[in-house]
Amino acid sequence: MSPDREPKRGVYMISVAAELAGMHPQTLRIYEARGLITPMRSPKNTRLYSAEDVERLRRIQELTGEMGMNLAGVERVFELENEIARMRRRLANLERHSARVREELEDELQRVRRAAKAELVRYQPPDQALARSVSRADGAVRVRVTRRSS
Repeated sequence: MSPDREPKRGVYMISVAAELAGMHPQTLRIYEARGLITPMRSPKNTRLYSAEDVERLRRIQELTGEMGMNLAGVERVFELENEIARMRRRLANLERHSARVREELEDELQRVRRAAKAELVRYQPPDQALARSVSRADGAVRVRVTRRSS
């Protein structure tokens, strides 16, 4: 298996990872002590760096070397990036939930509309009620309805 297929698998020893990231091995130890990187450990406690770890080391190099950040700034950038990733996952979950609820509401609305259509009769005041008849050309006549007093 190549590191590209398993980016989280620790495969590089510290000297190789340092060379790939363009750093001194002692720098990697410092970053580990600061919590910026957490390599895996072999059964004999040797540090093993993954392809993701090497990319993270390159990102640290970019932030400190090219952008002039100190390690505290790098820590904050990583914290904010993690928070953004969490918020994006939460937003995606909320959007999926919202879509499900919207579908359920639309289904319920259609059900209520069908039920209401079958049950509702248009109201007409008793003195204006129409009844079908063939005696008029339009097929309707006025029927007077009177109420009896009780």
